Amino acid sequence: MSNPTILFLFFIVLTIFSIDSAHSSSSSACPIDLSYVETYPWNTSSCHDPNDKSCCQTLTSLIGLGLSQHLKETSMFQLPNATAASSCWSEFQARLAALSISPSLVPMCFQNSTQFVANSSSCAGIFTIKDWTEKVGPESQIDIACSKLSGSLTQCGSCVDAGKKVTSQLVSLAPNNSAKCWYFSILYAAGVINDPKDSDTAACILGLPLIRSRTNQSSSQLSNKSLIRLVGGLFSAVVGVLLACGAIILYRKWDRKRKRNASHQQFVSSFKSSVLPSPGAKWFQVSDLERATDGFSQKNMIGQGAYGIVYKGILSDGNSVAVKQALDLDSKCDEDFSNEVEIISNIRHRNLLSLRGCCVACDNLKGKRRFLVYDFMPKGSLSDHLSESHTRSQLTWPHRKKIILDVARGLAYLHYGLKPAIYHRDIKPTNILLDSDLNARVADFGLAKQSLEGQSHLTTRVAGTHGYLAPEYALYGQLTEKSDVYSFGIVMLEIMSGRKVLDISNSSSFLLITDWAWMLAKTGKVEEIFDEFIRKEGPKGVMERFVQVGILCAHVMVAFRPTIAEALKMLEGDIDIPKLPDRPLPLSHESFRSSLWNNVSTSEISESRSTFTT
Repeated sequence: MSNPTILFLFFIVLTIFSIDSAHSSSSSACPIDLSYVETYPWNTSSCHDPNDKSCCQTLTSLIGLGLSQHLKETSMFQLPNATAASSCWSEFQARLAALSISPSLVPMCFQNSTQFVANSSSCAGIFTIKDWTEKVGPESQIDIACSKLSGSLTQCGSCVDAGKKVTSQLVSLAPNNSAKCWYFSILYAAGVINDPKDSDTAACILGLPLIRSRTNQSSSQLSNKSLIRLVGGLFSAVVGVLLACGAIILYRKWDRKRKRNASHQQFVSSFKSSVLPSPGAKWFQVSDLERATDGFSQKNMIGQGAYGIVYKGILSDGNSVAVKQALDLDSKCDEDFSNEVEIISNIRHRNLLSLRGCCVACDNLKGKRRFLVYDFMPKGSLSDHLSESHTRSQLTWPHRKKIILDVARGLAYLHYGLKPAIYHRDIKPTNILLDSDLNARVADFGLAKQSLEGQSHLTTRVAGTHGYLAPEYALYGQLTEKSDVYSFGIVMLEIMSGRKVLDISNSSSFLLITDWAWMLAKTGKVEEIFDEFIRKEGPKGVMERFVQVGILCAHVMVAFRPTIAEALKMLEGDIDIPKLPDRPLPLSHESFRSSLWNNVSTSEISESRSTFTT
């Protein structure tokens, strides 16, 4: 083979790879250029050592460098949406893998990619640099102390101290988001005041460990270039091998993509053939939902969680709907999705959220796509009304009484109005939605499970939310109708008191709301359980009855809990409430404290705190 022919073939290989690379880049939704992960001189040693626990901090600093650059270029502190975050997450893992760093470190070190998505509750409602300036001022302490870093430890310390002071200022505006505000201060100091890729900025502000021997590194790079030039003459001898390898790589990539799409298409076909919505529900096309939500515009986003994003949409017939897009598309998510469609599409009850329809689709560009379409609830979730004082104050006693009765009737229908009965398994305020008249509907049946002839059974997969899980279910996997009753009792006490299910602050002597409420009831101080906004409303006897039923339903012992049917009769005054039985020692008791905090990691405590403050 002549040299011109060889050079021509080599040019073809380079062109193919360039086109493939350009296509991959253009299809990526990640707005951050993450190429710096492989080129920037950060010290990777901690992430190569499985026993080094500082790797997570290093990876946090590394992703902070990219977010700082993104802030500098777009004025946005976080990523625009969950799709972009997921794309960045995947690319970040791929870049680490190219450095022989395990991609599994990313989900181990971070909760999920959505923690970097713009959210109004992140830090005092800050989205952009303009928002920051409005909250902090045009020239704050951090602007002065962090400008023109020179590598001096004194100057670095002054910058960090200034960041803490500005963070305190922001936390006073948003007390529940101090961690986010500190991170925003870091991004502002690195990306706005300084160049985030400057070594002094990366080391001082972001805390990123660097490889300092730059002279040796430069010499090494020069030596490598010389070596490349020396062996350049030999390269033409292996062009044929490279060409063959390139063809094989391209074929395998195409084959993997083909098989993946075939698997997705198989799921779509099997799903549509096996799951048939009731006559009240329908199949939607992706194009229908795109028109309804204005292309899934961020302005129509009304909710976001670990498993999906919810958009408000208006169908062609003028009806308002909520469109839930599943983000976690693994096999378990497919199972939960199918489960929810099968269960809720056949249920019609005024206190259960109706399914308008669903959509499953697959295309070569975006892969699997899963959507659920529900009636739109204009008043949002019960959690929205209980989370802040100004919204709780608008929730009157008649409203709270009606919401509790509505939820009880919805659960009674699931337990006794259907054969076989259905256990919801995730009753909590975020899954109780309210219409324009504050009528309550139980929602989110992704974890629901049908009973086995009314008998209790064990399950190896315990599903639900910390604090709302019945003890026998959380500890032993024993699921019965009274598992839902326990969760309902917790929600009742939250509604009646305005207190969170779990309080891990130092100011509280009780950890669980059930321990706190039981102690007050036992000492004759039931009125202290009532939320301050409703203490002067309504008949005290009825309100006391609701609290006592809540305490009974949330009893740690299954035998002392009523069924949901019995609880409903107690609430409506049709049967008497038995004397409150004794409870085991509260979790706040001294005998539990040391073992509790020794067995709960910092990340678990943080997760619990975020769960009960959103």
